[in-house]
Order: sequence, then structure tokens, then C-alpha cells
Amino acid sequence: MEYRKLGNTDLNLSVITHGAFAIGGNMWGGNEKQDSIDAIHASLDHGVTSIDTAPFYGFGLSEELIGEAIKGRDRSKIQLLNKFGLVWDGSNNGKGEFFFDAGADGKSIPVYKYASKANVIKEVEESLKRLRTDYIDLLQLHWPDATTPVDETMEALNLLIEQGKIRAAGVSNYSLDQLKEAQKTISLASNQVSYSMLNREIEKEIVPYTLANNIGIIVYSPLERGLLTGKYFKDAKLKSNDHRNGYFGQFDPEKVKALLQTIEPIATSKNATVAQLVLRWTTLQPGISIVLAGSRNAAQAIDNAKTMDITLHTDELTIIQQAIDQAR
Repeated sequence: MEYRKLGNTDLNLSVITHGAFAIGGNMWGGNEKQDSIDAIHASLDHGVTSIDTAPFYGFGLSEELIGEAIKGRDRSKIQLLNKFGLVWDGSNNGKGEFFFDAGADGKSIPVYKYASKANVIKEVEESLKRLRTDYIDLLQLHWPDATTPVDETMEALNLLIEQGKIRAAGVSNYSLDQLKEAQKTISLASNQVSYSMLNREIEKEIVPYTLANNIGIIVYSPLERGLLTGKYFKDAKLKSNDHRNGYFGQFDPEKVKALLQTIEPIATSKNATVAQLVLRWTTLQPGISIVLAGSRNAAQAIDNAKTMDITLHTDELTIIQQAIDQAR
């Protein structure tokens, strides 16, 4: 495993970080508790020291599973990356910005973006209990909240740093203008953003700005939620309550298939899977600090960790780049 310093912080994170969205179950067709815990244990046992989660993932379940999984482990050797700012339990009393309805099977669960100072502090206390820890290594605003002044949210993060409840503060899904506004109040550690072979929008403005200002980039959805593994073009099926039934519709399946078929021989030559090759390519892109990789069982977690064993040469990167360009 390789470890990288995150932005202007003293956090050294594993380049492949355990992404814990899917183990929350909601929007992913459910989960298996023991498989989820086994996946975390396997990650930690294979050099993945960093875990990324959020209260919204499983409405607290993802955090609880992580808290249970790391119990008895050396906390100083684990970095917990968490978020705040999505409220689903009505505690915002109608305040904030309506995001979407996370309900299913006729049940309504309205989710709001809400990043007031009081809510930030409240959420952190709840997360600390679920995670069974007394500090969070990196706390990130999950999504921008248009109803709360940016400086109010950032002042709350500064306060939490002063109190020792968080080691560093970052944001997620922030635009260039939002980053600049936040930087007036706080020195941001990172911006967590969506990025993949099929989605390279951040290369235009976000990457140049973060490189110039020593802000880390944390990548989520590098495999486009499993699409770039190739298994959904074969025998894998999605459950009816899996959000990816709709998510995958934004991509041209024939172009994606062609991309994967072109790069598969490179993966094979490395004794690697296509998914591992895609992840490794992502870790090598300019400005990228760490890459989140989800796993729902130990075998997937081990495969993700072994991604960093792959070496890609210039000619191979050229072939991959050409295939990506043709997939647009």
C-alpha cells in the first residue's frame, strides 16, 4: 500500500481508502452485517488504514458497523473520514435545502442539506458515539447547503478542530467558487468529488485550483458504482431497490463495453482485474490524493487493496487514455 499526505494536513492516508457507502444498505439493495465487518477487517489487514463514511449511509448503520469493526484495533493507526450535513430524521425542523426523497416501497424519507453551526456540532456528537471514538480524523461537509452561509459552516469546523474533536476539515461536491469562498474562513484539507474514466469534469477547474492551493482531492465513484468492473455486462443483476438501476442509464453501454474490452488485456497482463486497473489508473491522475473503493465482503476488500501492486508504464497509460477518449 502507498500512503499520501492529505493537502496541508499531517494526515497520511492510504491511497486506496475503504468507501463505506454500500455497507449502509440503503440505496444499495441492503447489506449483510458480518460481510460488511469482514470487509473492514480485510481492508485493515491489507494496508488500507483509511475508512470513509457518512451518517447518511444507512442512516447511521455504516458508522455503527465501522465502530464495531475497529473495536480493539489501534485507533492511532486508523484514519476515520466522516461527513455531515444531510438530515433525514426531521431534526432540522424544515430548515435547510430539500435534496431528495430516500424512501422506498411507498415510504417517504425526505433528505435535506443542512449545515448550520448547531447542526454540525450535533451531528459530530452523534457520529462519535456511533463510531465509538473521541475524534474524527477528517470531517467533510457532504453537500453544499445554499440556505446556510458558508462562513457559518466553516466557523463550526474551526471550532471542532480547536476542541480536538476533528483533526482536519474538508468539503465534498464543492465547485470552484464554493472552494474559494470557504477558504476565506478556513484552510481546507480536501474536496471529495466524483471522478472516473467516464467523468473527468474536475480536471478543468477543480484540479488546477487544488494543486495551486495545497488542497487534497478525494475521489468517489471511480468505478462508477460498479459499472467499470464490467460485471454488469455479464451475469451480475441488480435488486429492484438498488439506485444503480437508474444511475447507469446516463452512460452509453456500448461505449463503456468498448472501453473495458480495450483495457482488459492490460489488466490480464498484470494478473489483475479490470476494476483494479481502473482504480490504479485513477490513483495516478494529477492532483488525486486518495481513491475511495467500496467493498461488501472480504474478497472485494482484498482485491481493492492489491490495486496498488499494479505498475503501469507509459505506453500502457497511452492505450488507456486513447480508449477513454473514444468512450466520450
